[in-house]
Amino acid sequence: MNDLGKALIGVGAFLVLAGGALLLASRAGLPLGRLPGDIAYRGKNFSFFAPLGTSLLISALLSAIFYLFSKFHR
Repeated sequence: MNDLGKALIGVGAFLVLAGGALLLASRAGLPLGRLPGDIAYRGKNFSFFAPLGTSLLISALLSAIFYLFSKFHR
């Protein structure tokens, strides 16, 4: 049970940091959610949003960060 508690605290801390980074990005004027490749459809009674471009950008940035972390962690 001790390991599960530590894992939940780690996940919570990561979510807080990710939320803070997104808030800072929006205040800095970065157009996350409005990048080319993001799909937004608004009908009369239906709306659909798929942030494909934003997801690819975040994935590439996280991959680079984790690669550098693993490279220097050894």
